Amino acid sequence: MPVKDELSWTTMITGYVKNDDLDEARELFDGMAEKLVVAWNAMISGYVHSAKLDDARLVFNKMRVKDLVSWNAMLSSYVNSGRMNEAKEIFQEMPEKNLLTWAVMIAGLAQNGLGEESLKLFNLMKLQGFQPCDYAFAGAITSCAALGSLKSGRQLHSQLIRLGFECSLSAGNALITMYGRCGVVGDARNLFLTMSFVDSVSWNAMIAALGQHGHGVQAVELFEEMLKEGILPDRITFLTVLSACSHAGLVEEGHRYFDAMHDIYGITPGEDHYARMVDLLCRAGKFSDANDMIGKMPFQPGPQIWEAFLAGCRNHGNMELGIQAAERLFEMIPQNDGTYILLSNMYAAKGLWDNVSRVRKLMRDQGVKKEPACSWVEAENKFHVFMVDDTAHPEVNAVYSYLKQLVLEMRKLGYVPDTRFVLHDMESDQKEHAISTHSEKLAVAFGLLKLPRGATVRVFKNLRICGDCHNAIKYISKVVGREIVVRDGKRFHHFKDGECSCRNYW
Repeated sequence: MPVKDELSWTTMITGYVKNDDLDEARELFDGMAEKLVVAWNAMISGYVHSAKLDDARLVFNKMRVKDLVSWNAMLSSYVNSGRMNEAKEIFQEMPEKNLLTWAVMIAGLAQNGLGEESLKLFNLMKLQGFQPCDYAFAGAITSCAALGSLKSGRQLHSQLIRLGFECSLSAGNALITMYGRCGVVGDARNLFLTMSFVDSVSWNAMIAALGQHGHGVQAVELFEEMLKEGILPDRITFLTVLSACSHAGLVEEGHRYFDAMHDIYGITPGEDHYARMVDLLCRAGKFSDANDMIGKMPFQPGPQIWEAFLAGCRNHGNMELGIQAAERLFEMIPQNDGTYILLSNMYAAKGLWDNVSRVRKLMRDQGVKKEPACSWVEAENKFHVFMVDDTAHPEVNAVYSYLKQLVLEMRKLGYVPDTRFVLHDMESDQKEHAISTHSEKLAVAFGLLKLPRGATVRVFKNLRICGDCHNAIKYISKVVGREIVVRDGKRFHHFKDGECSCRNYW
């Protein structure tokens, strides 16, 4: 070409970018005398999609004039890579924002464990005159799912309907997950059945919700219904259905679906699928079968596999195999607190206090900090968080007083504190006191005190519920005649009339 204008240069650069030839694109880009904004955006987009993100930022920083496309491209790239601190910086620096900007940031915060910030940003967007799109609603609803905020989730659902977004697939899928994660799986099912259109994400969300609540048989039935509808399962579908089988002890069904992944649907199982199978087998006490599966894996077992194996050993008190799994994990992920805690708990349950001390010393020597257990409950329009042996909550004295009253009534029905779950060597009466101050007990008691009479108490915990707390809450549900729902780090427990929906298989 005798004369090359900016459009010609930009067209060639865009072509190279679309064909993933960033070196040629950059050579042309650097040779341009005057660069159009489109050329800058093309280079940024190319670097973003190739995952070399820092290069995209260097190009972005050199732009004299940045348009909204450039800003949104950088924001999206940081959000998608989970680099939320940089995403926040970009968001704050933006001279102008459109609806896409807000929606991307709201969803990013929600998906990266920053639910409270996401909801605050959603409200700020409305205050600044933007009407949320269905994608922004989906991000805010995802935040409610993570926080366990059923009240806020229902408010957002109502707003969706008022604005005419009730047919939105992205918002509908987020609502299924939200209702499931907030403990009302029946509402999730009703929504799923009334949605005008569902896709594989909808089916996966509903199967996952049923599995998390221990409704393994229903989850399997829904999966079979999905197949009859002609919806092809993907790797996520199999993760959800294998998890459902694990929570419900459906070993035979789990084996069948695992084999079908490759044999029928041509999906190669990943380490996460093998981990679900090891979890399923170990929960059922089938350690020999789990070992066989690990030995036949087409790759070296990673942390996910041994974490599932160790958890199963803890549940069944299999000390020998548990120690072997822990040793593998110490080699692979020495900074993971969960390994030390599980092994220490196993020793404590057997009364091997010298071994407990050795594990704790090893933990200190490695500089590993234990994640503190906490539980929270939503009451009086706010979340109330409780720690173990809490003294910080302003009404904690009333909570302790009420718990003492409850324990007196529980003992009349046969409750005896199970001090095997005390993880320190101390006198018997001290053990009973220590176990009475666990965070989930405090959150349940507070919910009973503050929520309207007869209302379901919904408590959320960051870690697995302890065995004594599980037993105690069964008795509490019978004493007060109310349903209590606890979501721990693994699943849901619905306590009612002295029984739990997990049927003690957890």
